[in-house]
Amino acid sequence: TPAEREIVQTHPQIGADILGDPPNELIAMARDVALTHHERFDGKGYPQGLSGERIPLSGRIVGLADVFDALVSKRCYKDPVPLEEGMEAIRCEEGKHFDPRVTKAFFSRVDVVLAYYGDAWRS
Repeated sequence: TPAEREIVQTHPQIGADILGDPPNELIAMARDVALTHHERFDGKGYPQGLSGERIPLSGRIVGLADVFDALVSKRCYKDPVPLEEGMEAIRCEEGKHFDPRVTKAFFSRVDVVLAYYGDAWRS
C-alpha cells in the first residue's frame, strides 16, 4: 500500500542515523551507501531525490548491485529472474536509474558477477 511504501522508504535514513557521525572514512562511506543506495541517476529516487554525481559514487555502485541482486536472487516473496533478464533490466536503466559509467563498469566485469553467482542462477 502507499502507506507501507512510505514506511519502507524510511530505511535509508534509518541506516544512516544508526551509523551516526562517522569516526573514519570507511564508516563515512557506509553511511553514504545506507543513505543513497535508493537514489536514481535521473533524480527520481529516494529519500533525497538526488541526481547524477550529487549521489556519492559508493551509493551509485551499491544501488546497481542491490537492484541486480534483488532481481536474480530468490527472495521469500519472489522467485529469481533469469540472469540474462536481470542483466537486460540493468542495461535498460542505464542513464535513468543507473549512472552510465557504473553500468559500463558492471558489464565490463560481468565475468566476476557470473563467478560470484556460480550455478545458483542456472535452473
